[in-house]
Amino acid sequence: MSPPAAAAEAHLLIVDDDERIRGLLQKYLVRNGFLVSAARDAAHARRLLAGLQFDLIVLDVMMPGEDGVSLTRDLRERFSVPILLLTARGETEDRISGLEAGADDYLVKPFEPRELLLRINAILRRVPDAGAAGAGPKILRLGPVRYDVDRGELWRGEQPVRLTATEAQLMRLFAARPGEPLSRLQLVEDLGRGGGLAQERAVDVQITRLRRKIEADPRQPRYLQTVRGAGYMLAPD
Repeated sequence: MSPPAAAAEAHLLIVDDDERIRGLLQKYLVRNGFLVSAARDAAHARRLLAGLQFDLIVLDVMMPGEDGVSLTRDLRERFSVPILLLTARGETEDRISGLEAGADDYLVKPFEPRELLLRINAILRRVPDAGAAGAGPKILRLGPVRYDVDRGELWRGEQPVRLTATEAQLMRLFAARPGEPLSRLQLVEDLGRGGGLAQERAVDVQITRLRRKIEADPRQPRYLQTVRGAGYMLAPD
């Protein structure tokens, strides 16, 4: 069986202090068509990131020294590469903290390798295609922020606003239907995630993070609004 199209040429970084898990994940993902590098801790990951470009990072939360949530928060200041967190069962606060820090998704241990593969491919599919172009630029104005629909880019003045893969996909979903409320359940489905209350809460966290990049006052959103009983709505100028 050939690897999924989303896996073609993608370079992954696995960060886990457990040598056995690193090895197993690396072998499995290589067999499924990925180029894979591995790091044993946060410091090792930073050294690899300084010299290599990655399409996605699979990052364990519980590591000695600097944990995965702290590393995610630091990396998100400098990189837009998607991050998938691996969390232990029951660590609800770690999962929410990880999403708030900028992770795109999480997977609870123990997990089936195929589920990891599906999550990775789902994230890679929602990474904006820099080469995609439409008939002409379409710009949505959000006060001092503008969103280029065709390029999937957010700008504040002359400065690009870095979006995670999930934030970028949310913007595409909202921009496709401005002025129309989208329910949390609909957003979960469109993002390609499993159902359930936990995933809806994860969407809430991503909305909160996106508002910080769009709104002058995220607590009183003007452009990414909450519509009572209906969901969320993008209301450009």
